[in-house]
Amino acid sequence: MKPILVPSLHIPENTTSFSVLASYLADVPTHTISHVNWPQEYPYKPEVTFKIAYTATHLYLQYQVQEELVRANYMRPNENVWEDSCVEFFLSFDQKKTYYNLEFNVLGTGLIGYGSADKKTRQRMDTATIEQVATFTEVVQRNGQKLWSLFLEIPLTVFKFEADTTLKGKTLQANFYKCGDHLPKPHFISWSPIDYPTPNFHQPQFFGDLTFDS
Repeated sequence: MKPILVPSLHIPENTTSFSVLASYLADVPTHTISHVNWPQEYPYKPEVTFKIAYTATHLYLQYQVQEELVRANYMRPNENVWEDSCVEFFLSFDQKKTYYNLEFNVLGTGLIGYGSADKKTRQRMDTATIEQVATFTEVVQRNGQKLWSLFLEIPLTVFKFEADTTLKGKTLQANFYKCGDHLPKPHFISWSPIDYPTPNFHQPQFFGDLTFDS
């Protein structure tokens, strides 16, 4: 998987309008989430793209999704958002020994966890930490398809187990996903392909590289 060069932006810290925030990402490169990792059991592939950029204090993610149906059941932090129409971002600061999983459904409901790939070590963030992530969502129906977008403004303070969250010039490991476990057509697609026998996104050995532009 070709590494992503994450551009650095200069966004005033008092910017609260999501339309203004999105305008800063207008020229940021678009990437696709298109690997159908378990095609025999789960062949359905929604069309999914994302953009990623950063500042000294925040990460910015913008997803665009087109799928047949949208499910949006979960409204509270740390509920089972992966069962809904959901996008996910996993990020490791320590060469894949541990990683953060940030999962958000079409409503902007979030779940954030941290630990190693051994699920016994993983822990969920508290509600106050998850709600530091500002979200903006939009859903449009067109020609029998649901088109939805999700914009995330992620404070670097969310990565609370890191001694240093400075991103400039670093190369970190990550993966990006789209899933919907309880949709009529369940699916599990990724940016960096996963070679594993059953659906499981918690496979840091298959993360790709993000290099943060200096």
